[in-house]
This record gives sequence, C-alpha cells and structure tokens, in this order.
Amino acid sequence: MSASSAGLAIFVKTPGHSPLKTRLAQAIGRHSAEAFHRHAAAAVADVAMHARISMPGLVAYWAVAEADALDAPIWRDLPRIAQGDGDLGARMRTVCETLRERHGRAVLIGADAPQLRADDVLAACAALDTHEHAIGPSEDGGFWLFGTRIAVPEHAWSETPWSQSDTAMRFLAALGDASVATLRRLCDVDTVDDLAALVEALHALSAPTPKQATLMDWLRDLRFPG
Repeated sequence: MSASSAGLAIFVKTPGHSPLKTRLAQAIGRHSAEAFHRHAAAAVADVAMHARISMPGLVAYWAVAEADALDAPIWRDLPRIAQGDGDLGARMRTVCETLRERHGRAVLIGADAPQLRADDVLAACAALDTHEHAIGPSEDGGFWLFGTRIAVPEHAWSETPWSQSDTAMRFLAALGDASVATLRRLCDVDTVDDLAALVEALHALSAPTPKQATLMDWLRDLRFPG
C-alpha cells in the first residue's frame, strides 16, 4: 500500500434505529440530540473531505452501528462499513481490520468532536509514516481518533474499559511498546456541559467548513426544553 493511502471511518449511529447521545438527550431532548448527532457527523465528514484535497489517497467511510441502516439515506454520501456486533472494542476492531486490509492504514474517528480541522486528520496520517499508531486524546480521558498501520493486540480491544476517565491511558498501555504519536487534545460532546466548549472551539476556527458553519448556526438556535 502507498504511504499516502489510508481509510478513515467515522463512527455513527442512525437516528430512529438506535438510542444515541442519551446523556445529551436528557438535557436537550431526544430530537435535538439526534439533530446534533446528524450535524456533528456531517461536519466531521466535511472535514475529512477537505483533508482529502491534500491527500487523495484518503478514503472516508461511515462506520454504521446498525446493519439494517447501511443503506439509510442519511449515510449515502460516503461508502459504508458495518461496525459489526459486540461492544465498542469489538466493533472498533472489526472496522480497523477492514480498513487495514483495504488501505494499509486505518484511522478511526468519532462524530463527537466536530471542531477538528483537516490538519488534524492529515497530522494523524502523517504520523503513521514514523509511528505505528496515532491517538487524539479527549478531555474526558478517552480519545477522539485512533490511527494505526499495524495489527492492534486483541486484548487492547477486549480489555480496555470504554467511556471511563482512564480509557486512553489503559488503551495506550495495552498497545505495549509500539510507537505512538499523540495529537492535540480535543473536547468531545457527551453532555450538555460540553456544548459550551464546542461552541468556543468552533468559533475559534479560522476557516470552518460549510457543515461546521451549519452546526454553529444550529447550536446558536438551540432551545432547551422547559
């Protein structure tokens, strides 16, 4: 595979098929939480497409949680990969191995940090020229991106405690002595308290993509129940 080739998967759930952003939904309502997920995912995909201008060998996919939603209209603008069964670790492993087989390098990203920049994606891919893995830590102790060009130990996927304050630390430890590049830290959105930090980060962008601008407009107009 060419060093300039990589597959990037954006992990998403499909409104109407799975509960999503449940903690956020408690504060802003289910419909608004689903709308946020749609706008945030679109913004992340927009950033990936802008990164592809500088790296034509980058192929972006939706990694869709539900097998019966692979052909849902919302995901038809990119090729799709099924996340498969199991917990988050098992699903990440499935997608990671699929991308490595197809492209040599795999980059996994969530839809919860839509303030990322094309430079962040390019930095992750460039880091894999000199490191075996790349990780983008998030403020809550997890990570918003993981990239690799080698097989990840099975126990890293199966034994890491997900959605915990030490998730990234435990995952990195499970990677053993492999070389890991660390990207900049971002805040991802899990609760309503994270929205203020997201708004600030979006407004700090010097050149937001069209879908990031749409998300900013949506957040400005967001109304809270009650």
